Amino acid sequence: MESVSVGLWSVLPPLVAIVLALLTKEVIFSLACGIFSGAVIYAVAANLGVVGVFSSVSDLMIAKMGGNASLLLFVVLLGALVAVITKAGGSAAYGGWAAGKLRSGTGAQLATGFLGCLIFIDDYFNCFTVGTVMRPVTDKHKISREKLAYLIDATAAPICIIAPISSWAASVISYYPTDGGMTGMQAFLQAIPMNLYAILSIVMVFWMCVRKKGDFGPMAAAQRRAMERDAEAPQERQADDTPSAKGRVWDLVIPIAALIVFSVLSMLYYGGYWNGEGLSLFDAFGATDAGTALAMASLISLIVAFLLFVPRKLLSFQEFFQGIVSGIQTMVPACVILTLAWTISGVCRDLLSTGDYVAGAVAASHMPVMLIPVIMFIVSALLSFATGTSWGTFGILIPIIVSVCEVAAPELTVTALSAILAGSVFGDHCSPISDTTIMSSTGAGCVHIDHVSTQLPYALTVALVSAVGYLVAGFSARLGFGVSLLLTDAVSLILLVAVLLVLPKVWTGEKRTDRTPATATAQK
Repeated sequence: MESVSVGLWSVLPPLVAIVLALLTKEVIFSLACGIFSGAVIYAVAANLGVVGVFSSVSDLMIAKMGGNASLLLFVVLLGALVAVITKAGGSAAYGGWAAGKLRSGTGAQLATGFLGCLIFIDDYFNCFTVGTVMRPVTDKHKISREKLAYLIDATAAPICIIAPISSWAASVISYYPTDGGMTGMQAFLQAIPMNLYAILSIVMVFWMCVRKKGDFGPMAAAQRRAMERDAEAPQERQADDTPSAKGRVWDLVIPIAALIVFSVLSMLYYGGYWNGEGLSLFDAFGATDAGTALAMASLISLIVAFLLFVPRKLLSFQEFFQGIVSGIQTMVPACVILTLAWTISGVCRDLLSTGDYVAGAVAASHMPVMLIPVIMFIVSALLSFATGTSWGTFGILIPIIVSVCEVAAPELTVTALSAILAGSVFGDHCSPISDTTIMSSTGAGCVHIDHVSTQLPYALTVALVSAVGYLVAGFSARLGFGVSLLLTDAVSLILLVAVLLVLPKVWTGEKRTDRTPATATAQK
């Protein structure tokens, strides 16, 4: 299907999906409406008629499912792995052990944050692993599922975008022009300390973990509801799925450790590290197929779980495969939402050229040089939020801004690159149609739209502080990158701390305390 240029109309589909999601709290309905509104616009512009509306939707959805089949396989296999670990008693045993070691909610939250920062290779893997490992612990300490989803989401993409060895770093480097005056790796490394949104998001995560009354807005209300519950958070299993009483901590640790090890090895394998061409570790990570590697790793980890559980009679042969089926079933809603999110992203990028329209508007605006960083931060945030993808935003804006800065402001090249990376992560972080946001809510067992609504004020707080920081960076660029970096990071950090001290006092979220949640706490 050939893309068409429809101007301002190209931003309508993501707006429809986002607004409806926030109003109706029905994500699938909202995404479907956004997709069909884009298909109608495309069919009218391309003169395809009524049939063209449905054919374009079905063709695009099939293409997106095919192109992302490995990720869907990873999702369902990981669901199966989580289910059999839970059924074998590994999660319950780990929860009991960790509850003894982590004796407070603060400790449980800090452990979640540290684990999220430790798994920096891929954000998908981060979301599910951290959720699986930490959910029993945070439930015992009455940490809301919304807070857990935020801790997962705020350490997934932000840590990946500042880790030189990650699927995200490889994506950024692949989009950096070869004639940009430096290599993509050099540009990425220099951009790390100026990536304000990622750095400040991680700072805020640990701040919110240690501050006992630091939550504000809808998250504060969610935390109060969690603390006021007489019983622990609802469990994902049914009454007849009582886990084995013989499970041990290692029954969770060994399969998860196998998943981590085999994920790294699989990424290196599919990246050609052992093909005899002498590729470095980073080159192999950059060339890998992350989805396929994660799918293979999850399959091997499931085999490890089988060999660990069945011979020891923690689970019978039939119970193990019943667990696989039930685990796959729990992931069906996430797979549906992911497919629709990929489809609406395709509508924006492949059919209506939303990114090209936004990028062209930026290029024609003749912005003042010192405002380039903050404007690129805002534009990349809006584009990523509307399309639900960071990587697509990288591909659109990075080549453009490198070319612009080479001519207009060479001293701002790295700062502008950092602003694009930061803005893209922000938009992806809080967009209800982002796959990372969906996976974070799924990993935490939280209703997706509840995760979006409670996380949004936190993400906006960091984003507004980052925008001020990029204003400082733009005006101080002529002092040299080192001085500009020092001023920017110092001002941003001080401002964030000041805001986080004030907001819990003025925005307590008490208006929601007397409202019964419309949906259950657990998604699965």
